[in-house]
Amino acid sequence: MSAEAADREAATSSRPCTPPQTCWFEFLLEESLLERHLRKPFPDPTPVQLIVQFLEQASKPSVNEQNQVQPPPDNKRNRILKLLALKVAAHLKWDLDILEKSLSVPVLNMLLNELLCISKVPPGTKHVDMDLATLPPTTAMAILLYNRWAIRTIVQSSFPVKQAKPGPPQLSVMNQMQQEKELTENILKVIGSLSLHCTIDEKRLAGYCQACDVLVPSSDSTSQQLTPYSQVHICLRSGSYQEVIQIFIEDNLTFSLPVQFRQSVLRELFQKAQQGNEALDEICFKVCACNTVRDVLEGRTISVQFNQLFLRPNKEKIDFLLEVCSRSINVEKTSESLKGNMAAFLKNVCLGLEDLQYVFMISSHELFITLLKDEERKLLVDQMRKRSPRVNLCIKPVTSFYDIPASASVNIGQLEHQLILSVDPWRIRQILIELHGMTSERQFWTVSNKWEVPSVYSGVILGIKDNLTRDLVYILMAKGLHCSSVKDFSHAKQLFAACLELVTEFSPKLRQVMLNEMLLLDIHTHEAGTGQSGERPPSDLISRVRGYLEMRLPDIPLRQVIAEECVAFMLNWRENEYLTLQVPAFLLQSNPYVKLGQLLAATCKELPGPKESRRTAKDLWEVVVQICSVSSQHKRGNDGRVSLIKQRESTLGIMYRSELLSFVKKLWEPLVLTIILSLFVKLHNVREDIVNDITAEHISIWPSSIPNLQSVDFEAVAITVKELVRYTLSINPNNHSWLIIQADIYFATNQYSAALHYYLQAGAVCSDFFNKAVPPDVYTDQVIKRMIKCCSLLNCHTQVAILCQFLREIDYKTAFKSLQEQNSHDAMDSYYDYIWDVTILEYLTYLHHKRGETDKRQIAIKAIGQTELNASNPEEVLQLAAQRRKKKFLQAMAKLYF
Repeated sequence: MSAEAADREAATSSRPCTPPQTCWFEFLLEESLLERHLRKPFPDPTPVQLIVQFLEQASKPSVNEQNQVQPPPDNKRNRILKLLALKVAAHLKWDLDILEKSLSVPVLNMLLNELLCISKVPPGTKHVDMDLATLPPTTAMAILLYNRWAIRTIVQSSFPVKQAKPGPPQLSVMNQMQQEKELTENILKVIGSLSLHCTIDEKRLAGYCQACDVLVPSSDSTSQQLTPYSQVHICLRSGSYQEVIQIFIEDNLTFSLPVQFRQSVLRELFQKAQQGNEALDEICFKVCACNTVRDVLEGRTISVQFNQLFLRPNKEKIDFLLEVCSRSINVEKTSESLKGNMAAFLKNVCLGLEDLQYVFMISSHELFITLLKDEERKLLVDQMRKRSPRVNLCIKPVTSFYDIPASASVNIGQLEHQLILSVDPWRIRQILIELHGMTSERQFWTVSNKWEVPSVYSGVILGIKDNLTRDLVYILMAKGLHCSSVKDFSHAKQLFAACLELVTEFSPKLRQVMLNEMLLLDIHTHEAGTGQSGERPPSDLISRVRGYLEMRLPDIPLRQVIAEECVAFMLNWRENEYLTLQVPAFLLQSNPYVKLGQLLAATCKELPGPKESRRTAKDLWEVVVQICSVSSQHKRGNDGRVSLIKQRESTLGIMYRSELLSFVKKLWEPLVLTIILSLFVKLHNVREDIVNDITAEHISIWPSSIPNLQSVDFEAVAITVKELVRYTLSINPNNHSWLIIQADIYFATNQYSAALHYYLQAGAVCSDFFNKAVPPDVYTDQVIKRMIKCCSLLNCHTQVAILCQFLREIDYKTAFKSLQEQNSHDAMDSYYDYIWDVTILEYLTYLHHKRGETDKRQIAIKAIGQTELNASNPEEVLQLAAQRRKKKFLQAMAKLYF
C-alpha cells in the first residue's frame, strides 16, 4: 500500500492514529521539550498530570543498603523535577481554580511549599511578620498565593461534602485514600492556625467592599442596602442627577459622606458641563449649593465656585438655596453653633444681593425668621435699603481702615472685569454707561484682546462717532461671534438681536451686516440641533439663504464664509434644483462657491442618467484640475543660475486648493462627499507611475486622462485625498466605500497592517460583523487580492491560503506556495478549521506527511474528515459550510487587526 493510500485510509478510519504519550523522564533529557509540549492544543499528558508526575517522582522515598526506607534525597534529579512542576504551574498562570480542581490538597501543598522555597521565603517564618512592601516581587507573590490558597482551602473544607458511595473493598486503594485523608487533615490543621496571626481592619475591609460594589454591583443587593457611595455612583452612571442632589441634601443632616468625595462629584459634573452639556449647568449650581451649605454647617469658608455660580442670582436659584438650607438643619435639635453658622450665611447672602426683591425673599423665609431675632432682621433690611452704590465721604469724617471706600480706578477695574465676563446685552449696556460716566478718555472696546471682529466690519464699526455706541456695537458683535464659535447659540442670538436693534436706528449698512450674521447663526443652530437628526430646515430659513445668495446691495461688507455656508447648506439639504436651474446668472460669475455648488449639484442630479449625459461631470473635472494645477516658470537667481520653480496660477482655477478643502469640510451630504472623493481618487490614479490604484464609487464618470500631466501638483492631490478620506470617515465611520478607499491608501503606501484593518472594517459594517455574507461588490476580487498580498508581506501565510478560497476562482497556485512557507507569523494549524476547500486540505495532509509533522497532519486529517465537507453533499450544504467558515475566519481576523 502506498503512503498516500495509507493516509486516505487513516483519514476515513473511525479510529485515527494517535501519537504516543510523552513520558515524564523525557522532559529531563531535553530541556526545550516542556515548552513545546505545553504549546500543543491538546497536550498529552495534560499540564496538571505533568505536575502530579513530576512531584510524585521527586517525592519517592529511597531505600538504603540495609533496606531501610529513607526520605527522598535532595539531589539534582529531584530538584529539576520540582522545578519542572513549578514551570508547568507558571504556564497555567498559577490559576487556583484550575489547580484546586485537578490536584489534591497534599499535592498542591507540596507544590506551593516548593514555590515558597524557590522564592527565598525562609522556612518556619511567620508570614504576618514579613513586610510585603520590602520584599522582592517574586517573594511577595509566593506568600500572597500561598495564603490565598490556605484561606480558600479552609473555607472549602468547612462545607459539608457528600460521601462517595464505596465500591468493592480493595485494601491497597483504601489504605491510599486513608493516608491522603490523614495527610489532608494535618495540612488543614497547620494552615488553620494561620485567618490566629491575622488582624482584620473591619472599617478598611468595609471600604473595599463598597468600592467593589460601586464597580460591579452584586446581583442580590437592593436599593435599601446600598451605601450612599454606591447610590451616588449608580445615579451618576445612569444620569439621575436629581437623585444625587437629594442624597447630598439628606447627607447635610447625617454628615456621612466625606467632603472630598462630594467635591469630586462636583468636579466631574463641571467637567461634563464644560464639554458642551449645557443641561448640566443647573445641576452644577444645585450640587454646589448643597456642598456650600455643608461647608457652612461645619464652619468652613464658602468656595469660589459658589460665588461664581451665584454671581447672577434669580428667583429659582434663591428658592433652591432656601430649600437646601431648610432641609439641612433641624432647628429644634441642632446645636447653637450650627444655628449661628446658618444665620451668618443667610445674612452674608443678603448683603451680597443688589436686588431688594431677592433680599425680601430671604428675610421673609421661615428659616430666616426662626434663626434671626426681630432686631437683627430689621437692622439688616434697613441697612440694605440705605445701601448706595457710591459712598459720600462727607458723611463720615473719621473712618476706620476697613471703611475706606474704593478708589475710582478700582471701581473701573471691577466694572471692566464684569464687562469681560458678562454675556447679558442689557448688563453690558449698563456697565458701559457707568464706565463712560466715570471717564471719557478710555476706549472700552480694547479692554480684552480676545474681542475680535472681522476686518471687513471693524472699519465701519470703529467709524461710529459716538464713543459709547461704538464700544457697545463692537463688544456686542465680538461677544456674539465668540458665543457662536463655542456653540453657545442662545447667548449669541441675544447679543446679535440687541446689536441689530441698536444699529437699525442709525446705520442701514450695519443693519444688513447683522442680518447676515444672524442668518449664519441660524444655519449653525439648525445644523447643531434638529439638523443632526435629519429634520429638514424650515422653508423660511431656505428662503433667507436664497435671499442672501441673490443679494446685490452695493457697499455692504460681506464675509466670504457666509457665502460658503449658504452654498454648503443648499448642497447638504439637496436643494439641487435651485442650484442647477434657478440660481441667477450673475452669481455664477461673481461667486466661485456658487459655481462650484452648481457643478456638484448638477453632477449628483445627472448621476443616474446615461454616460453621455454626464457633461457636468467633465466641467467639474476641469475646474478641479485647474485648482490643483501649477505653472512652471524659470527664475534667475543672484548667482546668475536659472532654476525651474512651480507656482500656483491664480487665474487657472476659481479658488485655491486650501479654500476648496475648507469648503468641502462644511459638507456632510453622503452623495456630494462621495462625488468629490471619487473625483480626487480618479485624479490621483491618472498619474502614470502609480502602481496601486485606489478604488472608489462612480469613478467611471470622470475623464480617463489629462492633456498635460506635468501641470498637476500630484503631491497636493495625494495629500487632499488623505484629508478628504479622514474627514468623510469622521462624518460616517461606517461607510464601506470610504473605508475601502482608506484601506487602498494604506495599501499603496506599504502600511499593510493598517490596510487590513480597514478592509476588514469595510466588510464588518455591511455584514453585521460578518454574521451575514459580505456583499460581492464590497469584497471584490481586487480587494481580496490586496488582502492576500497584505497577509503575505506580513508573513501570515496560512491566512493567505484561506483568503485564496474567497476569490471567484480559487487561486491554488498562491495557496500552495504560501503553505510551503515555514516561517509563518500567524497561528498556522489553528486556522485549519477555517478551510473548506478539500483540495487545499489534501495538500496540507501531504505536506505535513512529507515533513514528518505528525501533529499538524492529524489536525489537517481531522479537518478534512468533517462530514459537511463531503463532496457528495448537496451544493446548499457545501455553500453553508463555506459561509460558516468564512464568518469565523473573518471574525478571527477582525479581532487580530482591530
